[in-house]
Amino acid sequence: MISSDHGGPYAKGERREHWLVFSDDWGRHPSSCQYLIEQLLDRIDVTWVNTIGMRPPRFDRVTLDRVWGKIRGNFNSRPRNPKQSKHSPQPRVITPWMWPWYRRRWDRALNRWLLGTQLNKLLSQGTQVDIALTTIPIVADLIDQLPVNRWVYYCVDDFSLWPGLDQKTMGRLEQEVVLRVDRIVAASDRLQGRLNSLGRQSALCTHGVDIQKWQSTTVNPYSWPSNIRRPLALFWGVIDRRLDTELIVDLCQRLPDLSLVLVGPRQQADPVLEQLSNVHLVPAVKTDELAAMAQSADCLVMPYAITPLTLAMQPLKLKEYLATGRPTIVRQLPSTEPWSNACDVAETHQAFVESIRRCLKEGVSREQIVARRSLQSESWHQKAAFFYELVHDAN
Repeated sequence: MISSDHGGPYAKGERREHWLVFSDDWGRHPSSCQYLIEQLLDRIDVTWVNTIGMRPPRFDRVTLDRVWGKIRGNFNSRPRNPKQSKHSPQPRVITPWMWPWYRRRWDRALNRWLLGTQLNKLLSQGTQVDIALTTIPIVADLIDQLPVNRWVYYCVDDFSLWPGLDQKTMGRLEQEVVLRVDRIVAASDRLQGRLNSLGRQSALCTHGVDIQKWQSTTVNPYSWPSNIRRPLALFWGVIDRRLDTELIVDLCQRLPDLSLVLVGPRQQADPVLEQLSNVHLVPAVKTDELAAMAQSADCLVMPYAITPLTLAMQPLKLKEYLATGRPTIVRQLPSTEPWSNACDVAETHQAFVESIRRCLKEGVSREQIVARRSLQSESWHQKAAFFYELVHDAN
């Protein structure tokens, strides 16, 4: 159990644990792994390895911007500590050189050599790694290459279904990781079931939420542009093919006075969305601004399609939506079912439209308000303490 004092679970003078974490770029966008690690930074030392991601390179503006950012990070040869205050510890962040493909045998051999050489050089400087934690399967070839006491796979998605990925390759890499790591923690019971089909048992640690951040309000309400009229429904997250375009078109036709605002990065989004007059696409914003947007929205929506991918996903935003106190309408998915008493869950397009109408008229029901009180036991601080225990569990 993690103690609540600054020194964490270690006695005075005892060496702090060191974790090596492989995940999406630190600070690039919110992720459950980053939220958990942020809660543990006053108790463990962390080296965070920014990776190239798992999407094959595309010659578009988004990819070029990312490549340029990686090149700038690569030329900073020393591990860096992001800006931090006395009360805000941060990990050492490194951006190693990597080859952006994994399909062929020589692709994997090249990346094993590139990453192994760079990380072993770093670790040869006296760094003892107690835990290597990964959320991505591309580390499959590193498990026997690095001086690590314990490897942990934190499974947050089904990469064999994820759009834009080389799904077959990622599925094969993940199976290798699953069979070779010491411990597996899954973000949902559905992911647990999938891992079980791959031959391994896993522990369950669902996502948390920063309640205070999402309930915060400002003196002045968020100022929406004049072309975005009320009533206003808000979605935030990655704007991609997981969204149900047919549902969104239906909403626009049946609720012509509703403004639907979609906030977040676009990744191969359906171009139809840009053609709808009452749909407004807004680039990703910082969390504080997003929280202000949420407090000023009339309702929050998750208009996802029902597909194998959405059936397996565990969206961070669900508990964030509920924490805002705003009316919330979501699709009927395994991830939303546990919170069906805290929001409106719609199985069909018709039900989704009717739920928006009800929420705009009546707001959050008394039953939903009561159900949302259980969020108090879902904080990231509590999740991190539980996650730490799971990582060290010998089972």
